[in-house]
Amino acid sequence: MELRHLRYFLAVAEELHFNRAAQRLHMQQPPLSHQIRQLEKELGVELFRRTTRSVALTEAGRALLHQARSILALVEESPEVALRASQGMTGRLAVGFTGSTTYALLPVVAGAFRRNFPDAVLQVEGEMLSPAQVESLLSGRLDVCFGWIRPAEPELETRVLRRERLAVVLPEDHRLAGRESVRLADLAEDPFVTYPGHWGSTMYQLTIRACRDSGFSPRIVQEVSQTATLVSLVAAGFGVAVAPASVRHLTVTGAVHRPLESPVVKSELVVAWRRDSELPLLRRFLTVADAELRDPGAD
Repeated sequence: MELRHLRYFLAVAEELHFNRAAQRLHMQQPPLSHQIRQLEKELGVELFRRTTRSVALTEAGRALLHQARSILALVEESPEVALRASQGMTGRLAVGFTGSTTYALLPVVAGAFRRNFPDAVLQVEGEMLSPAQVESLLSGRLDVCFGWIRPAEPELETRVLRRERLAVVLPEDHRLAGRESVRLADLAEDPFVTYPGHWGSTMYQLTIRACRDSGFSPRIVQEVSQTATLVSLVAAGFGVAVAPASVRHLTVTGAVHRPLESPVVKSELVVAWRRDSELPLLRRFLTVADAELRDPGAD
């Protein structure tokens, strides 16, 4: 069956008159009748019930009519769909977020995506550790990631969007919870809840470095991979934690967030993607993300 056969069939089915259908198709009636008979022979069914006075659809004809309209509509739309895809307006984009960016950035990024690409599909994976993000980008499972590290892999390209100060998360009954800001050195005797060090977490490394710069090594009692779990364990009294200031967007009863007074430690929020990506939607998305999130002071 060829598309022209469907167009011939659709014209006759809508006109229910071979002469009018032939005029509509700018052809003679006998060739049209021949094409319809050829189509019926190919399908092995009768599509029209013909008399000297009328033409009517058979049950098979009525079933084919619905399909023919759908198929021809898709064919007509295909060039526009292909054009929009080439322009980066449709398609699917897989985006990954580290734990803290899941709560601070995901709503902003997803909202901007919905507004700018209403015909595209956003696939989101949150609460990721930095090494998992790198692996997912390299494997092609994710197209772009937001996190706190600049990957060293030459296959990946990165851009700094902003710099964010680190803060501390304290149980609400902690002795320092009433302060407006906290010196990290004042937490030297406290137990710490951290992201996992053995998985190469960026925030774990920043926590260790900040504590050492304050003159102590943290006593780690619990390592967790998810930010929600980290804040929940702090709320439960397991210890204190260091996290990006944006973690304040994750509200857990029993936990409070306080800025670090000293040392002032900043982490770079980075967007990363594969250098060889040819996905048009990704390029448009990066422009939108840059406009939504970039700090004018970032490199």
